[in-house]
Amino acid sequence: MTAPDSRPHLLLVTPVPPSLRERLHRHFVLHGDAGLDHVQRMALAAQVRAMLCNAQSVVSREQMQRWPALEMISVIGVGMDGIDLDAAAAQGIAVRNTPEVSTEDIADHTLALLLAATRQIVQAHRFVQQGLWLQGRHPPSMRFSGRRMGIVGLGRIGSAVAIRAQAFDISIAYTGRALKSNVAYRWYDSVPELAAAVDFLVVCASGGPETQGLIDAQVLQALGPQGVLVNIGRGSIVDEAALLQALQSRTIAAAALDVFAHEPQVPEALRNLPNIVLTPHMASSTVQGQQAMLVQAEAQLLEHFGLLETAG
Repeated sequence: MTAPDSRPHLLLVTPVPPSLRERLHRHFVLHGDAGLDHVQRMALAAQVRAMLCNAQSVVSREQMQRWPALEMISVIGVGMDGIDLDAAAAQGIAVRNTPEVSTEDIADHTLALLLAATRQIVQAHRFVQQGLWLQGRHPPSMRFSGRRMGIVGLGRIGSAVAIRAQAFDISIAYTGRALKSNVAYRWYDSVPELAAAVDFLVVCASGGPETQGLIDAQVLQALGPQGVLVNIGRGSIVDEAALLQALQSRTIAAAALDVFAHEPQVPEALRNLPNIVLTPHMASSTVQGQQAMLVQAEAQLLEHFGLLETAG
């Protein structure tokens, strides 16, 4: 008679590399969420004890209730906007993410976006590719060094961005939930006031109802015709219709976005603007960073189930 499998059941809501899947299989019974039909879900309902998700995954209260044995949700990435954290807390479900390992990569990408937007790197690249240099010089771009940066959300990522910007002799100001006593940067208690005082407005805030549409027409008007907006926080923070209007009317000079309101759908009008730089939510996506996030998520799962020693 075959002994029952004592490994915890793990639901893979996101695909994982074969190497990680193989390691996880040693300690967990794995189920790919995408491949389960209704009957299989019903059969597994009382067995699945953990979920492995990514930062774009959505796990609602209703979904949690379908898995009554669920005790942990592990998120590969920083964002947990799609996870109903209140519902998880009410049901005693632990939710863990991997925020620390991607901070430096996201900060690097933020400066790259800002440099690309101010120095018109993408436009100049196309200028050369299309042979337009033969017809004359490319128009001047904006100076980057020695300008003023305002950071919306001075957490881990915002702080890392500030450190990098200071190497370019850029002065830093910020706003957020509260004044921070451990930094010397100038504080503004509202986003419009901050926008009016800077050249570059960098959004590093978290998503959610509190920041929904925070960067609106008023903020963009305050930023002004020489201002540049960068968003690496969440797409929901920026009013995309207001941003489109501001870029078309040159209310602001340029924008650079890594996140969007309805990813991966990006409005055609926004994609076709000449004064914008767009990347596909890839700020944390480096080979090294992805590997570190996978390792951390795996360790969190093993720790939760008391399997770290057996893994070692």
